[in-house]
Amino acid sequence: MGDPLARMVRRPRRVAAKQGSDGFFARVYALVSRIPYGRVATYGQIARMLGAPRAARMVGWAMHGNPYGSRMPCHRVVQQGGTCSPNFQIGDPGAQRRRLEREGVQFFLDGRINMQLHQWRPSSEGKLVSRRRLHQGMQSQGLRSREELP
Repeated sequence: MGDPLARMVRRPRRVAAKQGSDGFFARVYALVSRIPYGRVATYGQIARMLGAPRAARMVGWAMHGNPYGSRMPCHRVVQQGGTCSPNFQIGDPGAQRRRLEREGVQFFLDGRINMQLHQWRPSSEGKLVSRRRLHQGMQSQGLRSREELP
């Protein structure tokens, strides 16, 4: 039946999302690092921006396993309704709110963030445009892309 101690030994878990610099977690960290001071984004918003609209929970896992410490603005990622994450800092449920308040983020009396004022909208701050849309826009203006030049 095998060695009983072998079953008790804890095996290291594999985390496929952290493999390589092109993994999902790495893409989450790259996007979250761009959230400006005084702005917030939701877990679902980050997932949608990465092209994985049903991966909000994976964004949460990435934030929980943040390898960059305080250099990564994880406190700027909040829940869908504008509420702070209850598990942001174990043992200190108000830590995320305090950090956001220091950045000037305003809260309603019920504890939700005023998302109208503080939600990050990259389209208004220099939108990431897909190559296809960029190409279509250039064509509509009579311009040619580098690929089309002789």
